[in-house]
Amino acid sequence: MHIPDGYLSPATCAVTFAAAAPFWYVASRKVGRMLTTRAVPLISVVSAFSFTVMMFNLPLPGGTTGHAVGMGIAAIVLGPWAAMLAVSIALLVQAVFFGDGGILAFGANALNMAIVGSLVAYGLYRLIAGSSALTSTRRVVAGAMAGYAAINVSALMAAIEFGIQPIFFHDASGAPLYAPYPLSIAVPAMMIGHLTFAGFAELVITGGLVAYLQRYDIDLMKATAPGAATGIARSGATGWMGTRKLWLGLAALMIASPLGLLAAGTAWGEWGPEAFQNAAARAEIAAASGNVAPPEAIPSGLERLSSFWTAPIPDYAPAFMHGHAFGYILSALFGGGLIILSFLALSALAGRARPQTPDAA
Repeated sequence: MHIPDGYLSPATCAVTFAAAAPFWYVASRKVGRMLTTRAVPLISVVSAFSFTVMMFNLPLPGGTTGHAVGMGIAAIVLGPWAAMLAVSIALLVQAVFFGDGGILAFGANALNMAIVGSLVAYGLYRLIAGSSALTSTRRVVAGAMAGYAAINVSALMAAIEFGIQPIFFHDASGAPLYAPYPLSIAVPAMMIGHLTFAGFAELVITGGLVAYLQRYDIDLMKATAPGAATGIARSGATGWMGTRKLWLGLAALMIASPLGLLAAGTAWGEWGPEAFQNAAARAEIAAASGNVAPPEAIPSGLERLSSFWTAPIPDYAPAFMHGHAFGYILSALFGGGLIILSFLALSALAGRARPQTPDAA
């Protein structure tokens, strides 16, 4: 679901970035005070969880792969605005350092997953959970359904963004300049896998973590409980020591991240330009796209923009590592560290921008 550079026109990238910007602004204002509190480690660990869970690729119908995002549990624990920032930072680190998602397409990826995904998850969770007790099974069901709906709405948005490219952006001969497949192919190709495997993974993760928190750390569910909008800031699970169990669990997940390498194939719409000129890769693209072959030539806009940014650690595979599995673990740890540094920097900026209360006389 990470749209690479070259698959969306510059105009589409600009529109999606412009659509995302107001949400980032409001989120930064609403979460700014939180960033000057002991809640920073909690936001960081949720963001790092989203980063890590996206490394676990799942096999999807058609020979492609997909993954969970973690926006469901982020919205439940943090609320929608903090979740937007948490998932956006995870996506930014992936794009800049690991080439997972494009730099130009960052606005689209953040809009789809971090913003719309968080809003859908939060809204549906609150709707289904209602005023039920924090320990109610209804909240587990609400979390599961919220995660499932959120990832599928995000996937549908990405499919639409892919599918409108050949309609609006093509050369004089009608050849697509960017993503080559229309809506009639892009939507089912994206949605079949997400309505089944990827959506089920998000359902299990979100529902399972809600059940876990009900039993072991129910304070983390207060942020989205009725009348407890500021629950995250007052939760006992704040500060670095207060979140140590969460960080230990995340570390175990990072160590297990090479399991994400077991799924063969490439996510739909994430093929490199070279795939369009390789017979075996073309066959895989066609098989995942309703048996419709891709264009004979590489779409010119895709070819031009795909090299806009070269990530220092592409595909989570450090150049100095001979073993991809260990490199995957190092990438997960490095990415988590970058996320911590990002939120510490945001916390410092928020602290400087916050008006200082004058000392009492």
